[in-house]
Amino acid sequence: MKTKGRRLLHRLSGILMGVAAIGALQLTSAAANTESLQEVNAGAAAILDADLTDGDTEVASAASASHDTEKNEEKDEGASDDDSEKSSLVMANVHNTVNVRKQANEDSDKVGVLYSDCGGEILERRNGWTKLKSGNVTGWTKDEFLLFGEEAEELAQDVGNLIATVEADALRVRKQPEDEAGVYGLVGKKEELEAVEVIDDDWVSVDYEGDIGYVSAEYVSVEFVIDSGETIEEIKKREAKELEEKRKADEAKAKLKEDRGAVAVEASDDVLLAALIQCEAGGQPYEGQLAVGAVVMNRVRSGGYPNTVSSVIYASGQFPPATNGTVAKKIAAGVKPSCLQAAQEAIAGASNVGGATHFRRAGNHDGIVIGNHVFW
Repeated sequence: MKTKGRRLLHRLSGILMGVAAIGALQLTSAAANTESLQEVNAGAAAILDADLTDGDTEVASAASASHDTEKNEEKDEGASDDDSEKSSLVMANVHNTVNVRKQANEDSDKVGVLYSDCGGEILERRNGWTKLKSGNVTGWTKDEFLLFGEEAEELAQDVGNLIATVEADALRVRKQPEDEAGVYGLVGKKEELEAVEVIDDDWVSVDYEGDIGYVSAEYVSVEFVIDSGETIEEIKKREAKELEEKRKADEAKAKLKEDRGAVAVEASDDVLLAALIQCEAGGQPYEGQLAVGAVVMNRVRSGGYPNTVSSVIYASGQFPPATNGTVAKKIAAGVKPSCLQAAQEAIAGASNVGGATHFRRAGNHDGIVIGNHVFW
């Protein structure tokens, strides 16, 4: 998931032991790509077992709020100086959203929110609260709804994505790590692909519509991306835009029905979701396509993510094809019928992966394996 100023990049050292300057890291050499990918691959098996809880949200219970108030009157003994020295990474530890406030006080104004997969940089810690920066959000959140140190690093590795960004004007995605191998397709400058590993220091394997493809390491930069929060202003603008787009789409549908008996679907949720499914699993069996659609819809319904299809798909650090323009290209070209069917079934409530809200290449995570992906 990197538009709307919500990108957060983390320098890789061992297993995410430090946080780089937000938006500042780009590993452009083949050597840098190799080192970063190997580090992530080595630690990719870490799985977070922490029990997530909702915090300082609109759904928090009165009992929880009372406990929070009492806790904030004391010095936070759970905040270890060692944790702060080891890593400046902080991750949201919630099922739903957690509020970020202007001051370290429950009565202080909200300046933004963190969703369940969001991470940030620790700026200050005191009395059970942490001041953090996540995307454009800077403010205070209660410690009991955050993860620090190794727990934060494990969760970040679990939900973050290693992204290969194309630096050449056009780059072939080959079927084998060889100069003369067949080609799946072309990707343009600044397009992003999920990176898997480095092959012989010269090639980066990437996820291409659910299949493994290969791009020259010389022409991509690699960065580890984690979702970040939204400011209250960003939320209002996003929601207003979504309402306006829905209004226009409804008007267009009504006009087409009146004029030709047809229905415009270019901007509809099912086509948008179908385009993402095609980007992520277009080469996979139908069950794999449905599973990707189900993950998106599980997020929409979960309360831990934005509550519309478009806002989930375009969330930072989550679905690279959405933020690099590839989804838009699929919509313009026309989506595959199987992907559209999978999208429509998922929107209607079908799921073959239960309540899974994540997926990635199979092989380095426990979960439900369908085709080349694992879902959890």
